[in-house]
Amino acid sequence: MKQEAFQTDVLVVGSGPMGATTALALATYGVRVQVVNRYNWTANTPRAHITNQRAMEVLRDLGLEDDARRQATPWEWMGDTLFTTSLAGPEIARLRTWGTGDERIGDYLQASPCPMLDLPQNKMEPMLVRHAAARGAVFSFNTEYLGHEQDADGVTVRLRDVLSGREYAVRARYLVGADGARSKVMDDAGLELRGQLARAATAYVLFRADLSRYAAHRPSILYWIATSNAAFGEIGLGLLRAIEPWSQWIAGWGFDMEKGEPDFSPEEIRRKVRILVGDPDLEIEIDNASVWYVNQAHAPVYSKGRVFCGGDAVHRHPPSSGLGSNTCMQDAFNLAWKLAFVLRGHAGAGLLASYSLERAPVGAQIVARANQSRLDYGPLNQCFREPGAADPVAAGLARLASPDAEGVARRAALAKALGLKNYEFNAQGVELNQRYASAAVMADPDAAEETWARDPQLHAQASTRPGAKLPHAWLVGGDGRRVSTLDVVGRGKFTLVTGLAGQAWKAAATEMDLPFLRVVVIGEPGALDSYCTWQALREIEESGALLVRPDGIVAWRRHSGEGLDPASAGAVLDTVLANLLDRAR
Repeated sequence: MKQEAFQTDVLVVGSGPMGATTALALATYGVRVQVVNRYNWTANTPRAHITNQRAMEVLRDLGLEDDARRQATPWEWMGDTLFTTSLAGPEIARLRTWGTGDERIGDYLQASPCPMLDLPQNKMEPMLVRHAAARGAVFSFNTEYLGHEQDADGVTVRLRDVLSGREYAVRARYLVGADGARSKVMDDAGLELRGQLARAATAYVLFRADLSRYAAHRPSILYWIATSNAAFGEIGLGLLRAIEPWSQWIAGWGFDMEKGEPDFSPEEIRRKVRILVGDPDLEIEIDNASVWYVNQAHAPVYSKGRVFCGGDAVHRHPPSSGLGSNTCMQDAFNLAWKLAFVLRGHAGAGLLASYSLERAPVGAQIVARANQSRLDYGPLNQCFREPGAADPVAAGLARLASPDAEGVARRAALAKALGLKNYEFNAQGVELNQRYASAAVMADPDAAEETWARDPQLHAQASTRPGAKLPHAWLVGGDGRRVSTLDVVGRGKFTLVTGLAGQAWKAAATEMDLPFLRVVVIGEPGALDSYCTWQALREIEESGALLVRPDGIVAWRRHSGEGLDPASAGAVLDTVLANLLDRAR
């Protein structure tokens, strides 16, 4: 079929974190992409907000890190997560979270050049859309997806203009379903979803009030409130979440779905918020009230033919652990370069099968982790609750503060329960330790099974084994400033990384003259290992080589290049690239 028959190369349904990041990356790579959204703009509420280091690395690669930093609540303000009787009342405990504590800050600084940030979805999405549009992506808001039909050459997508009612079709080479937790694209493609939907519910109220006198001296984005007035559900705690420190907030509490929707009358909202804040005279401005449901479901397969789904469509879970939008953006980053390589003729269509193989296990993992994080509040609640008492929380807190043996035991249990919450709030390993297995990764035949030096959920482990993210190490660039190893790879290309002793690899790659392959010799000007950190992390000889994918994942490594001349090194690279990219040698 002629190129003219296609109005776009990739049609994306949905402009959330998955859809907008897909569009941004594809536009950055020079691919024609169109995004449709049935609504008239992007997210109108804060929703997702935690932006972890891996998602920040995606933004860094796509040139948006500085923009994100300007708009976000900074890392240091994410700070301590508080457990308290109310915002104005006595505290129960604090937990150093998101890697800001003295024991963990070094882990986070060593693992990535990027900080964590708190960037609400109603700021993240417009930022992604704005940059994607500036780079050539076409956005069609007020446009509803109706259905699709695919064939050997492409996908015909039926759409409707919401304002006029006009129905029409767009012909694309590939379709991406990023249409959220009620994905019609996924349903139409016949993709399976496993698990349970809507097993619990939470009420959220977005409001404005100046609470700086309660929060500015102990900055945090999450304040958990232990009160018998908000003790329903798995978590059993009320929540105050800082959106705009310290003037805009979300108040949250669980409710019984069997009794219907919660009471969102202004009087009841004010009563609930005043209890959580601990100020009976507090005046608030109510912006929005809504409910969301706790899901525990994932898709085992993300694609069918020319249709690819990602984001909340394929992994549906509560916001606990802050994994939602981060995982959506990483789905997009994984898929976009593969689509670009196939569309530009750098790879065969077989490369696209690796998307589902790599990302579906991650989706299953984060769904399980987010739901387990909710259950992990149980031991914490037991420390300050007294079942059967007129006010279980007040009675439990009195026992917790008691100087007797029971008080001692409860305080010891509290310390243990707080430690368990590190798996929600300091789980750097969950965020960074993905290990991909697919045809887009060539396993190292000389490597034994990976052993974890520390808990793999809590701690990131740097590794150059194929399937892992390239380790971060600070190099010194040509201008004398620090540059991360992650900054000299990516940007839509494969990168061959070697050392000064790997001249055969450099000569071979230069001779191949492939438009999608660059060479970085660490030790040459522009990439000096002045701190000798890379030498300690690379896990190969200086004459060896790593092949790093556009998404920063190590695709292949060779421990040594001793005895290789440029011709033999070129033959090795040619074979490796042919296998990884499903292309002819």
